[in-house]
Amino acid sequence: MSAPASVGVDAGSTTFKAVAIDGEGRIVASFLEPADPRIEEQAARALASLGAEGGVPAVPVGATGYGRRRVAATRALTEITCHARGAFFRTREPGILVDVGGQDTKVVRVGPGGTVLDFAMNDKCAAGTGRFLEVVLARLRVPPGEVAQYVARASRTVPVTSTCTVFAESEVVSLVARGEPVEDIVKGLHAALASRVASLVGPVPAGARVFMSGGVALNPAMVDALSQALGAPVAVVPDPQLVGALGAALSALEAEAPRT
Repeated sequence: MSAPASVGVDAGSTTFKAVAIDGEGRIVASFLEPADPRIEEQAARALASLGAEGGVPAVPVGATGYGRRRVAATRALTEITCHARGAFFRTREPGILVDVGGQDTKVVRVGPGGTVLDFAMNDKCAAGTGRFLEVVLARLRVPPGEVAQYVARASRTVPVTSTCTVFAESEVVSLVARGEPVEDIVKGLHAALASRVASLVGPVPAGARVFMSGGVALNPAMVDALSQALGAPVAVVPDPQLVGALGAALSALEAEAPRT
């Protein structure tokens, strides 16, 4: 592995991500674990894993995510900034970036160079986040790796109308008791979440590119549902879970670069 030029850490609410990049911004190593409340210990373990043991004095470290203030970093940056920067670096295109995280959903309008033109967040209710799917799919005993197959087998979409995750879980229990197939309910869950996210996005201008990042972007059924809700194709940013950490690493690297 090449020696890292900088490291980015995304201490998220459900997963902890970190990347090491070389001087050209290429990811040379990555680290991903479920979030640990002992953030300082997890950050130290990540830095050692990425070959940046010694951390701050050895290479610049950028940190983002909910736990960024507890990471020993040279820079602490907002998630909006880092996701925009990381997504633009991987796609080289401005557009609308949708990040469905475990605790919030972010919609960022990304301009040339990865600048943030505007953004909106849903951080008040879990019903518009990945937590919604996580809770209800667990109640239905649907393995995360088999979600797309369940949706593909659905014969129709069973509406899930509750706008609260707790109430939605109760609604799903009623649907199961009524004899609705699990596959059809799962498809309905995706349609419900996609509808809430699409409301946050708003109308997509003609020709605008829409990208998705975050762990939920690894669920092709959710990507398809969002595309249908928006009436526009949705492209997944490469390594979608690492986009925020990449943006943090790029920002830290840029801050250390000599100014001419």
